[in-house]
Amino acid sequence: MATTCSGILSGFGRHGDERKVLALNVLLLGERQSGRSSVGNALIGGEEFQTGVCISGSSTTPEFQLRSRNFQNFFRRQGAESDLLLRVLDTPPMMAHPQNVHQFFPEGVHVLVLVVRANLTNEKTHLEERAEALLGPEWRRHTVLVLTFADQLKKAGLRTEHFLTQCSDWLRALAEKVEGGAFFLDNISDWPSIRGQPLREQLLRLSARNRHGALEVSP
Repeated sequence: MATTCSGILSGFGRHGDERKVLALNVLLLGERQSGRSSVGNALIGGEEFQTGVCISGSSTTPEFQLRSRNFQNFFRRQGAESDLLLRVLDTPPMMAHPQNVHQFFPEGVHVLVLVVRANLTNEKTHLEERAEALLGPEWRRHTVLVLTFADQLKKAGLRTEHFLTQCSDWLRALAEKVEGGAFFLDNISDWPSIRGQPLREQLLRLSARNRHGALEVSP
């Protein structure tokens, strides 16, 4: 069960100047090899998330990874420059339990990011069920869908703007449910900071629509 709590917005002194900082807790959910680490790196703007051990030639993340970064003067709020502090938690599929998430984000989750491989969409995932189990029925209002490996679509001659009209029914329905919309991530980019900028802005817009409120996870 989840409840809505207020967002975190606080000022603090730095070299005599008061700065405003918006801290957002971002939870990544996705199946194995879905590209969660790549999404986390794009959001943080660096190679902070490790893909973990290699099992049968496939890379997986075996444990929780929490990374954070402060982006100075990222947006303006009430006429003043404000920093954006992102705290991003990568959650292994089999460990996405409320008590685990609550341990890292006791104040709640501001934005949920569902990660799906754009080139492997034939088999339906259980992301919706996991999201509702963690955050309750309001999860859709706080969620962005990120489709990774978008470069593979380009190689196949598919255009991202048409992809969601041609994909599997379950994925199209999921994209329509989430209020944060869909974002396509190109995994071959060598500049996580650059490719992550539009995604950070999309998350900020969604959080602003929710007045920077968080969905509290009850252990």
